[in-house]
Amino acid sequence: MGLSFLTQELAMDLGTANTIIFQNDQIVLDEPSIVAIENASGKCMALGSKAKMMHERTSPGIKTVRPLRDGVIADFNAAEMMIKGFIKQVNSKRHSLFNPNLKIVVGIPSGSTEVEIRAVRDSTEHAGGREVYLIFEPMASALGIGLDVEAPKGNMVVDIGGGTTEIAVISLGGIVVQDSIRTAGDVFTKDIQEYLRQQYNIKVGEITAEKIKIAVGAVIQDLDEEPEPYEVKGPNLITAHPVNAVVGYQEIAQCLDKTIVKIENAIIQALEQTPPELYSDIVENGIYLAGGGALLRGLDKRLTEKVNIPFHVAEDPLRAVARGTCIALKNTANYSFLMR
Repeated sequence: MGLSFLTQELAMDLGTANTIIFQNDQIVLDEPSIVAIENASGKCMALGSKAKMMHERTSPGIKTVRPLRDGVIADFNAAEMMIKGFIKQVNSKRHSLFNPNLKIVVGIPSGSTEVEIRAVRDSTEHAGGREVYLIFEPMASALGIGLDVEAPKGNMVVDIGGGTTEIAVISLGGIVVQDSIRTAGDVFTKDIQEYLRQQYNIKVGEITAEKIKIAVGAVIQDLDEEPEPYEVKGPNLITAHPVNAVVGYQEIAQCLDKTIVKIENAIIQALEQTPPELYSDIVENGIYLAGGGALLRGLDKRLTEKVNIPFHVAEDPLRAVARGTCIALKNTANYSFLMR
């Protein structure tokens, strides 16, 4: 009763690529979801950005682990270690004699199984969470975008993250139609690696492919604002000699095409299952894009032409889920869609 100041409230977007934590409406942590572990002792050597700098550059004694794959926990111990470490980083800014009771809301993919949901809950509890709430990511995205999720009208959200693409039609505080496909940012990265291997005989790592995706990532051949071509350096697959290649956005659009078609088909399937009244609301309001994948150049234009419904890229799409979990954290008593 008198110890409410000892309760710390955190909103966490536990993503495949990045983990974002909000506290008091402010971002207190935004780090890559990766941990570096010493093989012999199993001790955590680095987290987040420091661990990402070590990724694909480690000695045999150290391994870097991405605890989440395809939006769900793939390595339970590494996930717990990472969550604990990130919470400790947030708490290092506090000056308190006591460890606070943690109240946390965590975003999870809408296609998570009971086992996967339990893994997230258990990891968060082991990391110090006393009151743990879970929210499906499309619902969190909708809240973060600023949609009224409890209104009697249909809203559609497509959240393209690192591990999954979440598609959901939301109405009256519930998900009416949902699909979660494991085709997202990580697949785009692999597509780029494969394209460079085939076209230029160059071997590049995940980090370089990620940089290419950010610099010249696009999904259409004709952009109004064309990014500068990106120079790639790497070893030749046959000779191992260093080679350079200049990659333009049109090549990336070509190499991502098959993967984007899978997302288009999933969106169309979700629309086919949508009740007619909600469908008419969606046609009127448009479909909202969130997540890092929404930043691919020309994606909204391509999807609008394919589906014939306007697509809108959310403001700050990378943080839409985190912002939504923050809103949910303030309303845990009122939002029936939160899971405990």
